[in-house]
Amino acid sequence: MRAIDPARYDVIPIGIAPDGKWVLLGDDPSALELTRGHIPSVPTQATAIVVPTSTQDKTLRTLDAGSIPHELGEVDVVFPLLHGPYGEDGTVQGLLELADLPYVGSGVLASAVGMDKHFMKVVFAGAGLPIGAHTVITDAQWRHDPATARDAVASLGMPVFVKPARAGSSMGITKVSQMAELDAAIEEARRHDLKVIVEAGIEGREIECAVLQGRDGELPRVSHVGEIVVRPGHGHDFYDFEAKYLDGDAVELSCPADVPDEVRDHIHDLARRAFLALGCEGLARVDCFYTRSGDVLVNEINTMPGFTPSSMYPRMWQATGVSYPELIDELIALALARPLGLR
Repeated sequence: MRAIDPARYDVIPIGIAPDGKWVLLGDDPSALELTRGHIPSVPTQATAIVVPTSTQDKTLRTLDAGSIPHELGEVDVVFPLLHGPYGEDGTVQGLLELADLPYVGSGVLASAVGMDKHFMKVVFAGAGLPIGAHTVITDAQWRHDPATARDAVASLGMPVFVKPARAGSSMGITKVSQMAELDAAIEEARRHDLKVIVEAGIEGREIECAVLQGRDGELPRVSHVGEIVVRPGHGHDFYDFEAKYLDGDAVELSCPADVPDEVRDHIHDLARRAFLALGCEGLARVDCFYTRSGDVLVNEINTMPGFTPSSMYPRMWQATGVSYPELIDELIALALARPLGLR
């Protein structure tokens, strides 16, 4: 909201409250800032809005009990800065598709597959992309045959990372160093998603690449590769939620990352292939591991990566020569140029 050009865009900030209500927000970005002392929440008591659902009417309206609906104007494009289930997983994208509303980012299928770490890996493997060892624990398996699930995890070796299969922002992730810790880690992941994925720990460096959709059917564009280093002494065993969003001193981004040229080129190639394998549009961040043996594995893709000024996606493009406001302009232009419906 601070970076977007007010001379070019009229911004209507919409928030989704914890109870699912869509509301009109104020235009002061500081109320929405995520800091160590302030985790914002969208107020339920704010003015409710009605999202257009007709392909013939793009008008956004307020709707409060006892009040006459007020028209806020027609929507040209939606920038869905949402993470996790019911925002990044194709559900909101489907709503916007039904209304023929252009929006930034991937469509329904790519969003859904990109959100589900299980099926994401299935698609990557099918496309011939290198991925790490892992196992999936479904709700039925954990309830009826937990011993088999534990055996599958044990075969991966220690440590492992236990994750909700469909969550965002590192929510519910636990690093497990011994089998005695596994059940508690699975239960923690299940608080966020009844399907759990367990990934083998990989010794190496985490290297990321930001991807932008190509113009006019060209290949996706890629940023300089970046490396995330979690500094010791801050109480983070890995790149968790607090390290990502609340403890700015805990994480260092090196961009361009200090890797051999052939490794950089290989990561660029894998990032493009991952983007195309899922049928992504607009933007994505591809996270890789550069192992001690010199191999590169694709860990995951984020179809709506963190987009705060301190997030890795805009920072990697900044290092590549695309400023934060320019990045916003480009993504909006890509969304407006994209045809609606099946494509």
